Amino acid sequence: MILIHHASDLNPGARKVCVAIGVFDGVHLGHQQVIRQTMADAVQHQALSVVVTFDKHPNAIVAPERMPPLIYPLEKKLGVIESLGVSATYLIEFTKEFSAIPAEQFVRDLARDFKNIQSICVGSNFTFGHKRGGNVDLLRNLGKELNFQVHGLASVALDGQPVSSTRVREMIRAGNLDLANQMLGRTYSLCGRVVKGDGIGRKIGFATANLDVHGLALPPTGVYAARCDVSGIVYCAAVNIGYRPTLSSPTPKLQVEAHLLDFDADIYGETLELTFVRKLRDEQKFPSPAALRDQIARDVEAARQAL
Repeated sequence: MILIHHASDLNPGARKVCVAIGVFDGVHLGHQQVIRQTMADAVQHQALSVVVTFDKHPNAIVAPERMPPLIYPLEKKLGVIESLGVSATYLIEFTKEFSAIPAEQFVRDLARDFKNIQSICVGSNFTFGHKRGGNVDLLRNLGKELNFQVHGLASVALDGQPVSSTRVREMIRAGNLDLANQMLGRTYSLCGRVVKGDGIGRKIGFATANLDVHGLALPPTGVYAARCDVSGIVYCAAVNIGYRPTLSSPTPKLQVEAHLLDFDADIYGETLELTFVRKLRDEQKFPSPAALRDQIARDVEAARQAL
């Protein structure tokens, strides 16, 4: 997959271009339907299949107070899109200036830069452009003028309800990871870069990798058995999501800490991917650090058995 940051960088030559447009957080079954329709169009017309998406959720710019936690960080989202087999992804930097572009101008600019758009595929409720002024009807009207086909695909349903990024987030936060997996069409995983912590885990004999998961949807607090992918190598891990109530702090904050079993290496700055296998217990406060250390030892053994 080619990753471009300017539409004019595509350079399709004489080939037509089939486009899927969306935020695509989670790349769930509904998103996959949109992207696969684009790929089917591309095969039919011997065209390039191109996903158009954004480097951040639009609400981060236009409505920060309504910014949802994300299912995936950008790197993971792009990796999943690539795995579907598209020719290219056009990653737009979503800025205040970009948000002010009228919907019609956005489409006309895209048609000009991509040169020969054969089709545009979106979800049926897709809105875009300044103040969400664009929708499927606008795309169809422009398609008649600019000679491209438009697919506005209805939502995929699961258990009688639409599959959506909002619903996936709700299931992750509720701890219903089985349903989240079904809606994603793959096993849910939590991705984060390893950052320096306070070193308390190492002091009590259980070094942990502290993950930067700011802005991401998280499973409920507690201790989990998980698999941890480090640069393509998978390790077993005991993972704690919580506020560490035993370790008094005037400003406790939610943390994700992974103790990798049978592992001892410097991985600061690396991105880890956690796949949760089983919740071992809820978060709880212990009477002393020694009692916490003993419980962690039991958690590690329980994780080893579960994995």
